[in-house]
Amino acid sequence: MSEFVSVLTDNADLFVQFFRTTIELFLIGGVGALILGTVLGALRVSPVPAMRAFGTLYVNTVRNTPLTLVLVFFGFAAPKLGIPLDYFPAACIGLILYTAAFVCESVRSGINTVSAGQAEAARAIGMPFGQVLGEVVLPQALRASVPPLVSVLIALLKNTTVATAVNVQQAGSLPDYLSERGANQLFTNIWIAIIFVLLVAPLALLQRSAERHAAVAA
Repeated sequence: MSEFVSVLTDNADLFVQFFRTTIELFLIGGVGALILGTVLGALRVSPVPAMRAFGTLYVNTVRNTPLTLVLVFFGFAAPKLGIPLDYFPAACIGLILYTAAFVCESVRSGINTVSAGQAEAARAIGMPFGQVLGEVVLPQALRASVPPLVSVLIALLKNTTVATAVNVQQAGSLPDYLSERGANQLFTNIWIAIIFVLLVAPLALLQRSAERHAAVAA
């Protein structure tokens, strides 16, 4: 037991440093993906065919592309194409673009729960599409989208470990670094799993609360 605890206490500096980076990736990626994903969701239901086609193409392409490939492109290929990016910004951009596709589908599913009659009534009194979406549809859609959106954010938190592919030192990099210090690899991975559970727990509670509110509203 003492060896298990010592893996954390003797390497607390690395655990704090690497998990701080994980949380930074999650926060930046989460905010960026929520914004971009909402915009894409609006494009998916736009009355303009070109916008709908772009949104559909983006979502279908990104969702079927491995996250590792997206990160490697921005981390290594983009600089060779004349786009200078450090590894951390490259990881953030990759996570945002990848996760936004899943946010888009969650938002679109929420939009589909809003009665079409409400949008038609808003258009009947002369409201343009942007105003209908922003003032009538999206406020209701986002409430219905909270549970699936939280699932997307939980996946994003775990996906931050893939940033190892572009040399970002975060939680997924800990086993390699601690092996150089002679730390027990099994205990290292158990501690990483425990900390991830602690980070995911508030999101899971938020998801359950949103599901209960949605059930009551229904």
